Amino acid sequence: MENQYTQIMMLRRRLRSKLAPQRYEHTLSVSFTCMNLAMRYGYDMGKAELAGLLHDCGKRFSDEIILKKCLKHKIPVTDAEYKTLPVLHAKYGAWLAEYKYGIQDPEILDAIRCHTTGKPNMGMLDKILYIADYIEPRRYKAENLPQIRRMAYEDLDETMYAILAGTLSYLEKKGGSVDPMTREAYEYFSKMLNKKGDPDEREGNGEAGVSSAQ
Repeated sequence: MENQYTQIMMLRRRLRSKLAPQRYEHTLSVSFTCMNLAMRYGYDMGKAELAGLLHDCGKRFSDEIILKKCLKHKIPVTDAEYKTLPVLHAKYGAWLAEYKYGIQDPEILDAIRCHTTGKPNMGMLDKILYIADYIEPRRYKAENLPQIRRMAYEDLDETMYAILAGTLSYLEKKGGSVDPMTREAYEYFSKMLNKKGDPDEREGNGEAGVSSAQ
């Protein structure tokens, strides 16, 4: 426990010196929210804290510079990601977490890597980080945040579906590019929840139509 505390304090100091103040505060808030969700669902709080703390470690540069760094370090970039550059900080952040911050746990690295788009068949930590990034207390722009925040402590899969549905709706109305992985994640959770009930009914009562304006 003492070693983990030392590691967390060291990471906080390093991140505070590299991230913009608002980004650093967001990072802390996501980290605490990850720990909260981990307590709720019986997941390892230490791993959840690390994932939250490092999830945006790559977001200290512009999208164009992050692309150049991905290419430099031979991080795979898909054709779709060239059109949706803001999602790339997740892949670059996973690389930084491993090679600059010494994180070796594959669950933590995977969660950081998919926290912008989601993916099919997400693990517990993947979902915890994705949701925590959306609901952390300093977020305020997305519609229906109170409902989504409540839902996050009731059912992670329902919450993933709700956020992904809202994200796609928001991007389609805005005319923005959608990374195919986000759509694949949405379809995965939609099919999963079809076994529990019709997801269209959830969307119709306002619990899934949440905007991703963040």
